[in-house]
Amino acid sequence: MELFWYIVLMTMLTIYVILDGYDFGAGIIHLFFAKKERDKKTIRNAIGPFWDANEVWLIAVGGVLFFAFPTLYASSFSGFYLPLIMILWLLIFRAIGLELRGQIHNSMWEAIWDKAFGISSLLLALFFGIALGNIVRGVNLGMVTDGVSAHEPHFFFLPLWNSTFSPHSEHLGIIDWFTLLLGVIGVVALAIHGANWIVFKTNSDLNQKLKKVIFNLNFVLLVLVITSLLTWHVIEPNPFHNFIKYPWLLIFPIITFTGLFGLFKVKTFKKDGLGFLFSTLFLFGGLASTVTSIFPKVLPSTNDVNPSLTLYNVAADEYGLSVGVYWFAIAAVLVAVYMFIQYRVFKGKMDDVGYGEH
Repeated sequence: MELFWYIVLMTMLTIYVILDGYDFGAGIIHLFFAKKERDKKTIRNAIGPFWDANEVWLIAVGGVLFFAFPTLYASSFSGFYLPLIMILWLLIFRAIGLELRGQIHNSMWEAIWDKAFGISSLLLALFFGIALGNIVRGVNLGMVTDGVSAHEPHFFFLPLWNSTFSPHSEHLGIIDWFTLLLGVIGVVALAIHGANWIVFKTNSDLNQKLKKVIFNLNFVLLVLVITSLLTWHVIEPNPFHNFIKYPWLLIFPIITFTGLFGLFKVKTFKKDGLGFLFSTLFLFGGLASTVTSIFPKVLPSTNDVNPSLTLYNVAADEYGLSVGVYWFAIAAVLVAVYMFIQYRVFKGKMDDVGYGEH
């Protein structure tokens, strides 16, 4: 049952990154490339009917984490307390940036909320990338100092950064050079993903420009991905052991690089949705490759005193996990029906939706 709920959790998290990821990316594009009011309106129309529903997946992930893996929930929500509060505020500002912008037609008012939407989207992409970096790198479980554990084995707390900015420090920070590298990858990848969504869902004058932006950013993304793979050896001596032991897992890196290299042909795509498909493949493959590389660990320990948190030592009781399957089946059907209706109603181009107009 632990494995079933782990797959459910990772699937829901991946869906969240893919769906809300294009919202973050659209916000980044809005911040840097939408200079005309018409372009800003088009971008808001592209995500307007979807962004709040996409955000619910994050709440669902938290709910499943609380239900199925309570020890991991308690450990991570206390240890990552500070960045989680920052993410909460950024989610709030992204939402009110979209909702309040059209309340008053005043240039200063609109500019303020445009910046709130764009900057919060950029920082959310950065922080979620940094979060992935923390999971890959691990944390100092038990807050061990000089070989002595100061707290219970699953407890930790991280400041935003430490004085060394190093992923090898005994007392780590949320941000170091390795986690920041993954954060930048998150920003670039989601900017590409958001640009692909805008191209897919609109006939904006920006679309041809965005295809060039995607093409150029993809070179940056390729360099960053290769750099992260090379530096991973600095963090974990044998980072690819699961892929060597189980060669069938190589399907996930293959999917990742299929999406990455496919995006280099974005200028020649005849169908607007192909770019979004390839960026989705990259995000799905990248996340799947990352979690399978550390499996069965879900939060590695950076010390030798306390063991890593694994799929099996953080799970709830077997009875609870079994009963939850029935409720999950009902919820899955309801969500599938809702998403089918939503994307059916808002299929096609979104240029004339008029989201946020008052």
